[in-house]
Amino acid sequence: MLFSFAMLSGTESIWGALQEIASFVVEIVSDLGYFGIVGLMFLESSFFPFPSEVVMIPSGYLSSMGEMNLFIVVICGIVGSVLGAIFNYYLGYKLGRLFLMKYGKFMFLSEKRLVRAENLFNKHGEIITFIGRLIPGVRQYISFPPGVTRMPILNFITFTVAGAGIWVTILALLGYFVGVNQELIHRYLHQITYILMAFCVLVAISYAIYNKKFRKKCD
Repeated sequence: MLFSFAMLSGTESIWGALQEIASFVVEIVSDLGYFGIVGLMFLESSFFPFPSEVVMIPSGYLSSMGEMNLFIVVICGIVGSVLGAIFNYYLGYKLGRLFLMKYGKFMFLSEKRLVRAENLFNKHGEIITFIGRLIPGVRQYISFPPGVTRMPILNFITFTVAGAGIWVTILALLGYFVGVNQELIHRYLHQITYILMAFCVLVAISYAIYNKKFRKKCD
């Protein structure tokens, strides 16, 4: 099944490219079903990142057409995201620190900065992981630092599920209710992004206040 579908973009050329990609993705999802969603979201969340909007919004649209179940679509999107995140986590776990220690200087990352970043994640890694899953351009790579700093895997999965679940659900619902209306998708995704940024700031502030009060009690 083919249909024209455009994603967010700053230029018309990128819009056209994403439109073709999205049409291709819909074909894949239609042919492979829920396994296609899991596989594509795994890639989106791991070593071959591309916009999750291209996967989840068409899947939500297919749900509105009665070709898929919206609840299962969301679950499959979350499962794929978490599996891709775990892949990146173990890359960071096995190779990350050695790689950064050896080549970090070429990326202006000194050993001192690396240690500082590790200390930050050791103290606040869970909340950073959660917030990172909601930030465009960050969500695909936020799984490396927890691996490098050896965050407990159950904590990592829990906060990844929480963040990915919010994002995947929003995209699926957008596709379900808006469908292929390019103008509305473009408008709503911008609005949703701003709302999520405000939400992330609120979560960070709330966490900082709670953390400060908790430390005072412990002292």
